[in-house]
Amino acid sequence: MASGIKAIRGMNDILPSESYLWIYFEHTIHQWLAAYGYRNIRTPIVEQTDLFIRSIGEVTDIVEKEMYTFIDRLNNDSLTLRPEGTASCVRAVIEHNLLYASPQRLYYSGPMFRHERPQKGRYRQFHQVGVEALGYAGPDIDAELIVMCARLWELLGISGLRLEISTLGDAQSRAVHRTRLIKYFERYQDDLDEDSLRRLHTNPLRILDSKNPQMQNIIADAPRLIDDLDEASCAHFEALQQILHAQGIDFEINLRLVRGLDYYNRTVFEWVTDQLGAQGTVCAGGRYDGLIEQVGGKPAPACGFAMGVERLLALMQENSNPIAQPAPDIYIVHQGQQANHFAWKCAEFLRDEGLNVILHCGEGSFKSQMKKANATGAGYAVIIGDEEAEAQEVTLKPLREPIEQARVKLIAVTELLRK
Repeated sequence: MASGIKAIRGMNDILPSESYLWIYFEHTIHQWLAAYGYRNIRTPIVEQTDLFIRSIGEVTDIVEKEMYTFIDRLNNDSLTLRPEGTASCVRAVIEHNLLYASPQRLYYSGPMFRHERPQKGRYRQFHQVGVEALGYAGPDIDAELIVMCARLWELLGISGLRLEISTLGDAQSRAVHRTRLIKYFERYQDDLDEDSLRRLHTNPLRILDSKNPQMQNIIADAPRLIDDLDEASCAHFEALQQILHAQGIDFEINLRLVRGLDYYNRTVFEWVTDQLGAQGTVCAGGRYDGLIEQVGGKPAPACGFAMGVERLLALMQENSNPIAQPAPDIYIVHQGQQANHFAWKCAEFLRDEGLNVILHCGEGSFKSQMKKANATGAGYAVIIGDEEAEAQEVTLKPLREPIEQARVKLIAVTELLRK
């Protein structure tokens, strides 16, 4: 006997007992984004590897360690399963010239792939919702993205999230800061871990994001980026804070906040929880004004964020926010040849009336069929025997309420259910 094939570790099946939560979440997301005027964009799961090297940054954990990259055997192209969605969105905007007429408010959702250690709410195939505002330069759009998130947490019944914000300045202020960081970390070269040594002269800002406990004392005394900020970035950050205060959004300024992607500038933010273990970030984003040019387009400002669907679903359950599993309105129970023909007619008629109907398939006594009707969670059973079929009637039996069953004309079923 051949051994069974199982799903790849960290890539999970979503079964019907869970998928209804995903459908609820996706429906809420679509309504929420429509309320703010964001439109859906869908991009391929596989992209040229160079897209992610250019956008995310060659000296990052994602590119160095986590991407699923392979060579296309037909033409020797290096291809990668997308590890995040912003780069693909930007590539599509450039390729189809979407910024030609006006700025764009866009969103995407779907699976992403990173080869990292699976843990609660974090998997190798994971799902993201990403929101991108392209062509907008002011702090008002940064604030809109954050305010949007706050509204979504209310819609999903999630509480206890903490907002952290910071600013990374412009390219020139980061260059000044980079020089200061290199000089500082060179003094501790013998104490740096392997990753930090490798990044010391290529991307020292990434050292600040190290999770190594032995590095934390060194990082704590490192030069602060805010001391090297340009005036325009300071003004942008101040304006953002004013809008958030005016909108009643609480936040903390975290000057050590460094996003895991190299394309960010100025505003960065994270929504953080203590309910999911060590990996506390459930939503993160910021401004990436240089990315469009970096990927090959004309210079244009942009900002956005992405959130992990699995982590938000886990939070919804942690917050005891029960979502009822959907059930059919009617289960049709039937027995007899004439009843069988009439049952098909009844099922299609009731579906035309907007009801969700399960028609019993296969053999079975009335008793066994009623057991199955109860197990589906249906509100009513429609019972049809040959006698009912001959009279073109059905017996309507409530399954969740202490009400007597009644024999009625088929057309009366929908009227009774809507009372």
